[in-house]
Amino acid sequence: MADIWWKADPHDLHRLTDRVSSVYIERSHVDREDNAVLVINRRENVRIPAAMIAVVLLGPGTRVTHGAIRLLAASGTAVCWVGEQGVRLYAAGLGPSRSSGLLHRQAWLVTRPKERLNVARAMYAMRFPGEDVTKATMQQLRGKEGTRFKKLYQEHSRRTGVPWNGRVYKTGDAFAAGDDVNRLFSAANTALYGICHAVIVGLGASPGLGFVHTGSAISFILDVADLYKAEYTLPLAFDLAAQGLTEERDARVALRDRIADTKLLSRIVTDVKALLNPPGTDFDTPETSALWDEHVGTVAAGTNWSAQDTHPATRSHLDLSPAALGEQHIAIVGPEFEDQAPPPGQQP
Repeated sequence: MADIWWKADPHDLHRLTDRVSSVYIERSHVDREDNAVLVINRRENVRIPAAMIAVVLLGPGTRVTHGAIRLLAASGTAVCWVGEQGVRLYAAGLGPSRSSGLLHRQAWLVTRPKERLNVARAMYAMRFPGEDVTKATMQQLRGKEGTRFKKLYQEHSRRTGVPWNGRVYKTGDAFAAGDDVNRLFSAANTALYGICHAVIVGLGASPGLGFVHTGSAISFILDVADLYKAEYTLPLAFDLAAQGLTEERDARVALRDRIADTKLLSRIVTDVKALLNPPGTDFDTPETSALWDEHVGTVAAGTNWSAQDTHPATRSHLDLSPAALGEQHIAIVGPEFEDQAPPPGQQP
C-alpha cells in the first residue's frame, strides 16, 4: 500500500487508466476496512479496493469517516461531494493525478495566442460539424454562435408552443430574472456546470484557465458546458415549460436523469482530453515533487544539491496520465429514507 499522498512514490499508485472510473454513493455510510472502502446501507455492504477507483462521488445522505478519506487520499483516489447523480459539485478533495502534466499543457495552450485560438476553434468546430472554422476569427465565431442560438430559440419555441421573448439573465440572480423558460434554462445550465466542474477537477485540469471565456475562476467550466447546452439544457427548458414544470428542482432532476441516461460524463471526459491533448501530440509529464530548472527542465526533489556542480543527464518520464474515466461507473444507492423505518412493534 502506498504511503500518505505527499510521500507516495508514483510507482506505488495504480495506473489511473486501469482503474474503474467512478463510484457513486448515495444514502450510505462509508468506512474503512483494511485497505478497502466499506460502503454500508440497509440493503447491502460493499467492499471496494480503494486503489482501483479513479474518483468517488459522495451523493446526498452519505456519511464518511476520517479513516476512509485517509485511505482514498493515500490511494490517489479523488473524492467529490456532489448532488444527486453527480449533477452538482459542492466540494472536491485531492485530485486523482499525482502529476501536473495536463495542467501544464492547459497553461501552455492558454498563454500562447496561436495555440489558444486553435483550441477555441476546435471547440466551435464541435458545434458546427462539417464546417471549416480553421481560419475564422474569434469575432466571427462568436457571431456564428449567436446566430445559431437565435435559430434554436425560435425552433424550440415553435416545437413546444412556448413563447420566446429573448434571453434574460441577471448576473448573480439567475433564477429571479426572466420568464419561466429563462429561469429553467439558467437552472439547468447551473447543474450542467456542476457536472463539467466534476470532470475537469477529476482529470487534473484547471477550472479557471479558459480558452473562450476568461477572467473567471470557472472560465474553462463555462467553455466546456457551452459545448452541450444546445443539446441538453435548452430543449429541456422548453420541454419543461410546456409541461408546466417551472421550478428549479424540475430542471435539475430532469437534467440529472438525462445525463445519466446518455452517459454525458464519459463524453465530457473524452472531449476535454481531446481538446487539451489531441491525437498526435505529446507533452512531458514532470516527475512528482520535481524542482524546475531553466536548463534541463526538472531535477529531482528531496536531494541536497549543495554538493552538485552539474545537472543530471537523465530525467524520469513517468506514465502518470490523467484519469481516463471512460464508461465504467458503479453506483451504490441505499434505500429511500422513508423505507428505512423498522417494522411495527420493533425498536429502531
